[in-house]
Amino acid sequence: MPELPDISVYLDCLAPRTLGEPLERLVIRNPFVLRTVSPSPAELAGARVTGLRRLGKRIVIALDGERFMVIHLMIAGRLRWFDAGGKAPGRIALASFEFPRGALALTEAGSTRRASIHLVSGEAGLEPFRRGGLEVLEADRPAFAERLRSESHTVKRALTDPRLFSGIGNAYSDEILHRARLSPLALTRTLDDESVGRLFEATQATLRDWTARLRAEAGAGFPEKVTAFREGMAVHGRFGQPCPVCGAPVQRIRYADNETNYCARCQTGGRRLADRAMSRLLHEDWPRSIDELE
Repeated sequence: MPELPDISVYLDCLAPRTLGEPLERLVIRNPFVLRTVSPSPAELAGARVTGLRRLGKRIVIALDGERFMVIHLMIAGRLRWFDAGGKAPGRIALASFEFPRGALALTEAGSTRRASIHLVSGEAGLEPFRRGGLEVLEADRPAFAERLRSESHTVKRALTDPRLFSGIGNAYSDEILHRARLSPLALTRTLDDESVGRLFEATQATLRDWTARLRAEAGAGFPEKVTAFREGMAVHGRFGQPCPVCGAPVQRIRYADNETNYCARCQTGGRRLADRAMSRLLHEDWPRSIDELE
């Protein structure tokens, strides 16, 4: 699922292509993707793009008249840009947003359709998508600590809960916890101030570093390889490979549809966390499916 760094770079790349431009046409190629229609796609034809923003892991395209297109990519949804006069989106797209400079296509791999588009009017129409998560890059350490300790969860669950923190998912939470040298099963209300401080710094540094890295990778183009498994990640998706810090093999915890990667030497004092420990310790605290993470 694209997370804060990925969504930020999508927005960066959309700005020079769409800001101030009219939406010539919104074409829905798969009706399932369109969840709300107030206004309708036809009513948006000719409306100019007045802003771009992120709401958690959602992309919001603002149009004049306080109308908004809210795009949620979920797990396998991706955005692709096709320059005007070049290759058209074709049948791979669930929907396409046509502008004078080209077309933005929403695609989704696989047969399960989770990606969505909501068309809403007014700021009030965006309220259902505001999950309340803290924007970590805009927060200071006391605000982060207060939010972290506001509920009793494992730190992994807290970081990925959109009601607590905005834009962080499974991939970058693994990287954050490795950088902070914390076990994914550490409980938020038992962390001392030093550990919370490390986590705060690791969260900001990880999100900033990866956003900068992805911006450099995209350059003047458009992101083509948006994935949760990236070259250069320390632990996420690297089960069995050497930790870049200590060389120990990266471990994993699997539970339902989710997997957590960590380094036992760096994060858990050398102790491996068995899958059965996850089930026994977490109960309802661990999401049963990816849908619970937005």
